[in-house]
Amino acid sequence: MSIQIQSNVLKHLFQQVYFINGTAYAGKSTMVKMLAEKHGGICCGENYHDCLMDAVDTAHQPNLCYFQTMRDWQEFVNRTPQAYSSWVAGCSREAEDLELVRLIQLAEAGRKIFVDTNLSAETLREVSDYQRVAILLAPPSLSVERFFQREDPEKQFILKQIQQAADPEKTMENYRACLAAINSPEAYRSWEEAGFFTLVRSEARTPQQTLAALEEHFGL
Repeated sequence: MSIQIQSNVLKHLFQQVYFINGTAYAGKSTMVKMLAEKHGGICCGENYHDCLMDAVDTAHQPNLCYFQTMRDWQEFVNRTPQAYSSWVAGCSREAEDLELVRLIQLAEAGRKIFVDTNLSAETLREVSDYQRVAILLAPPSLSVERFFQREDPEKQFILKQIQQAADPEKTMENYRACLAAINSPEAYRSWEEAGFFTLVRSEARTPQQTLAALEEHFGL
């Protein structure tokens, strides 16, 4: 059974929720954290909805359950770019329900909430307004060039799995193609043309200047 909540109800509940989406390596996580720290708000970082995964029977979310059903990590790093892209898109769709439920829970606190979100442009239009949504963009090539430069454990674990493959060079080439597929120029243009307030990554702009631009847009 599918239960729908009217958009006017969610917009009312989310009056103090500020959403940031966009492309990889555009600074979404950094900005959400900085905004929450400065304004005494709640920081909902990447995949903040994961706290519900263990409590909810996710049999109806096959993409979110993929890590429980995959054969092994070699299957993960050797999927085709098409299969990888379809999986990521599926995860985003399935995560929307969990995100919305988590935000409803957090909204009861009456505090500002800053969200690094998976919500699609269509959903954001339904649950929020122009003044509370920002899109951050970075060149698609950065997702391929810098993916393994980050020190976070998840990315380094994936790198280790690639290095343990039967043909590490071929597997790395394939995985980079997967990253390129989910961070394509088409995906960039889709966000660019979505009609929201947008900031494009610039090395000439400091994080503090980006923060100030977001604060002005959000009216903080």
